[in-house]
Amino acid sequence: NNKIIFMKIDTEFLVYTDSKGRDPDSFSPTLKKYNQYLWSKKLPCGTNFELQTGKTKTYLYHKSNLGEFFLSSDTITHTYSKWKRLSHIIEKVSSSEIKSFSDSCCTISSHLIFPSNRDGKMNINGARGTNAKINDRFDLTLECIRRYYLRKDSPLQEVLSRYSDFFELFENFKGYVEFFLLQDLVSNNYESVNFYLPFDNFKRSSVPINLEEYLTYKNKVLDFVKARGKRINEYQFK
Repeated sequence: NNKIIFMKIDTEFLVYTDSKGRDPDSFSPTLKKYNQYLWSKKLPCGTNFELQTGKTKTYLYHKSNLGEFFLSSDTITHTYSKWKRLSHIIEKVSSSEIKSFSDSCCTISSHLIFPSNRDGKMNINGARGTNAKINDRFDLTLECIRRYYLRKDSPLQEVLSRYSDFFELFENFKGYVEFFLLQDLVSNNYESVNFYLPFDNFKRSSVPINLEEYLTYKNKVLDFVKARGKRINEYQFK
């Protein structure tokens, strides 16, 4: 039996501390338990999205009359601190500040689950990491998801459409945002995303271009992580 009855989620827990030097998204047992516990919940249609851990070579798994879903964990925040092309900016930020930023990106509030089956093509995690218009920025990813529900084009349209069965579980953008406790990254009416940096329809650089932009980006990401942590705490004690 791999159901979790009740557990206390520590939103300050650093998921790299129990992944033995490997990628926490794959190897942190605590992160996996947190992901299973948080996202095993009722969908907008009323069916329970029960996530299982026993499926071989699969992180989390769901099978019901809604379909079969293979899911993996992914970090939805990025410090860019190891990026060579941003090293001229990063070196101007104190190492303690970068360390603190990195640690905030290693809590449950900085993680999300996505469909992981590839079917010979890139999955969402891969696509948002390698598409130059996104470069792993989750606010930009969320804008693509918002457009997906409106049937509008975006840099991730092709890959999101391949996982339409997953996105249909949440019925619409508001359903998706509320399910995954992402309200702090969108406007109150769910009609727009609160971008970390000025947005001009995916034309400008997706990564910060100078120190001022990097610090703005960093602070907004940290604000989101803190707000989502609070939301996770409120949700778990409802």
